[in-house]
Amino acid sequence: MFVKKIGIDLGTTNTLVYIPQKGVIINEPSVVAVSVEDNKVLAVGNEAREMIGRTPDSIVASKPLKDGVIADYRVTQAMLSYFINKAGGKFRIFRPEILVSVPAGITSTERRAVIEAAIQSGAKMAYIAKQPVLAAIGAGIPINSPVGNMIVDIGGGTTDVAIISLGGIVAWSSVKVAGDKLDRAIADYIKRKHNLAIGDRTAEEIKIQIGSAILNPERGSIKIKGRDLIEGLPKIIEVTNKEVVEAISGELKEIIRAIKSVLQITPPELSADIMDRGMFISGGGALLSNIDDLITKATGVPCYVASEPLLCVAKGAGMVLENLEVYKRSIMSKK
Repeated sequence: MFVKKIGIDLGTTNTLVYIPQKGVIINEPSVVAVSVEDNKVLAVGNEAREMIGRTPDSIVASKPLKDGVIADYRVTQAMLSYFINKAGGKFRIFRPEILVSVPAGITSTERRAVIEAAIQSGAKMAYIAKQPVLAAIGAGIPINSPVGNMIVDIGGGTTDVAIISLGGIVAWSSVKVAGDKLDRAIADYIKRKHNLAIGDRTAEEIKIQIGSAILNPERGSIKIKGRDLIEGLPKIIEVTNKEVVEAISGELKEIIRAIKSVLQITPPELSADIMDRGMFISGGGALLSNIDDLITKATGVPCYVASEPLLCVAKGAGMVLENLEVYKRSIMSKK
């Protein structure tokens, strides 16, 4: 298989790999299991995620990216190598050109770390592009036109908000509040209110099954298992939609604050465009029920969920790769 170009949405929660003409071919958790004794990578992706919270002392299953940036360089490199090999086959003839997505607020040091990790993982050339721009391209927004477009990309580690016009970012904000923080807020709330300790996976399951941004009794309730903090024994309790809304309200307020801060520094002409066109939400956070209604109500700006929000950044990376010459100058940094 002659894979010459690979687009990677390197997320805190999931990593997606896009190959031009084929689309998204890999969508796996950004999790790596490492042996403590010899520091050897034992599993990556789906297999490693199954190990979270279930490993003996000799194995650590963790996410090498924190808040959208590399927290553990060596493990991130091993993870990138795994995804590149899986996409292009181990017996590659060509070293592929790779485009990796990064948060809007990335520093030059963090940017260098991503490029180095991609080169060390077998890339011939590594480019990076900012997530909100790729999300906008993947959502079908005409970023090169002389009108204001607003994108809110709610990922696992960061929420990136950007106003884009003529192919560039005019105003932006990036906050380290996104899917993972929502999960943690649910786990903390259940600990406080029910004296029950639950894992991250259970918290995420609660969010997906019955969570919503505003009260929605139709979402019902869910029975969950955890460890009673008083007796130390396993216990089952029932959690309602109302409790989940209460648990995540503080985090959602921070996301709305970031959206408002960008709207406040947007030039008047572009503000008018955004009122006409509305804003688009992408990323896993866009799947939270009623989040578009909450943002519309809080800002007064119409809000729409992009089609296939989870795939927007990966699709955007693919489109940029397919038209490298067009985008090379405007949105990418390369090595």
